[in-house]
Amino acid sequence: MLEIRWHARAGQGAITAAKVIAEAAMEEGKYIQAMPEYGPERSGAPIRAYNRISTAPIQVHSQVTAPGLVVVVDPTLVGTEDLLAGTDITATLLLNTPQTPGEVREQLKIRGRRIYTLDATRIALEEMGKNFPNTPLLGALSRATAEIRLEGVKDQVRRELGKKVTPEVLASNLRAVERGYREVRGEHTQGVQP
Repeated sequence: MLEIRWHARAGQGAITAAKVIAEAAMEEGKYIQAMPEYGPERSGAPIRAYNRISTAPIQVHSQVTAPGLVVVVDPTLVGTEDLLAGTDITATLLLNTPQTPGEVREQLKIRGRRIYTLDATRIALEEMGKNFPNTPLLGALSRATAEIRLEGVKDQVRRELGKKVTPEVLASNLRAVERGYREVRGEHTQGVQP
């Protein structure tokens, strides 16, 4: 079972991203969970969201306390929260930052753990004109984990946003997902096909 913990600020779309990932995995025949955790309900407040993805029925119904993957949507949370709490050296960190994985490893003094980085903010601003880094991170997550196919993620983005936004806005979101998949950087990307 893959357990994912998302770290973001309210309004950045982490809860929507967790839902999209869960539904994409479900379409691939996997068992899923997606749940939010709210602190103070105000824009910009730190929030968490969680996923569980499994090939077998999921018997656990609580917060994710030992994630195998930590996704950091807002890089300003680095240093303000213990982003790696509950992880072991086999965990993966996916961080929205212009830094390389090696720079992040050095800055945070991380041992073990696979690190992937993506300048999701830049991609979101270039493609959508708005700071919604969750969208490119969906593509990066697909590539970094190989748990969910990119096409499955894009199908769920179409379902989630298709009724809410114009075709142009939907197209920009899909481009952001694709760029996230192509542009994610990792120290351990050997064998992962773009």
